[in-house]
Amino acid sequence: MCEKIKKVNNWLASVFGDQPVPQFEVNSRVMDILYQLTETSEARCSDTALLIEDLKQKTSEYQTEAIYLQDVLLEGVGLSPTSLSKPAADYVSALVDSAMVLGVRDTSLGSFMPAINSLTNELLEAEKSNIRLERELGALRKTLGSTLVLRADLQEDIDSTAKSQAVEGSKAEERLLTMDFVAAKTAELTIKLKRSEAELTSRNMDKSITHQAIVQLAEEVGTLNTEIIPLRKKLESYLDLSPSPSLAQVKIEEAKRELAAIDSQLEENLNFS
Repeated sequence: MCEKIKKVNNWLASVFGDQPVPQFEVNSRVMDILYQLTETSEARCSDTALLIEDLKQKTSEYQTEAIYLQDVLLEGVGLSPTSLSKPAADYVSALVDSAMVLGVRDTSLGSFMPAINSLTNELLEAEKSNIRLERELGALRKTLGSTLVLRADLQEDIDSTAKSQAVEGSKAEERLLTMDFVAAKTAELTIKLKRSEAELTSRNMDKSITHQAIVQLAEEVGTLNTEIIPLRKKLESYLDLSPSPSLAQVKIEEAKRELAAIDSQLEENLNFS
C-alpha cells in the first residue's frame, strides 16, 4: 500500500508540476483507481517515448539519405538545389508534395502509379457510394413527405379527438352533477316517504284510502265499466224486440238482474272506498 501511495504521489507531482496537488480522500478504492491511472499513464508515456525515438531515428536516416542523394546529384550531374531554375525548383517541390500526399517512399514512376491507381479506385468507389446515397436520400425524402402528411392527418385527428373528449367530458360532468342531484333528491324523498309512512302508521290510517288503494280501485271500476258496456248493448238489443214474446221478457229480466248485480258490486266498492 505504501508503494502504491508513493508511486501515485510521484505521478501526481509530475502531472501537476508547480501547481499544488488537489486534496482528495485517501482510501483503498481511491488509491486503486489512481494507481491504475498511474500505470496507464506511464505505459502511454513509454510508448510515446519509443515513438519519438523511432521518429528521430527515421528523421536522421532521411537526412543522411538526403545528404547522400545531394552529393550524388552534385558529383554525378553537377546539380544542386541552388543551381536549379525557379520552374525546375517548383516542379521538384510539387513532386515532393505529391509524394508526401500520396504517401510513397520515393518519387519514382513505379511508386506514383500504384498510388494514383489506388486513389482513382477510391474516387470511383466514393462516386458510386455518392450515387447510392443520393438514391437513398431521394427515397427518404419521399418517405419523409408521406410521413409528414400522415403526421399532419394524425395531428388533426388528435386535435379533433381532444375537442370531442373535452365536450364529452363536460357532458359527463354535467350528467354526474345531475345524477348526484337526483340521488340526493331521491334520498331526501325516500326519507320523507318513510317519515310519512311512519306518521300514518302511528295514526292508524286505513290502508284502503291510500293512493295505491284508490288507484287499484279505479282500475277495478274501469274494468267493471268495460264489462257493463257489452251487457248494456245486449240489453238494448232485447229492448228493441216487440213486448209480445214472453221469452224476450225473460231475457230482459235476466239482463236487468245481471246489470243490477254489477251496479250493486260497483256501489259496494265505492262505499268501501
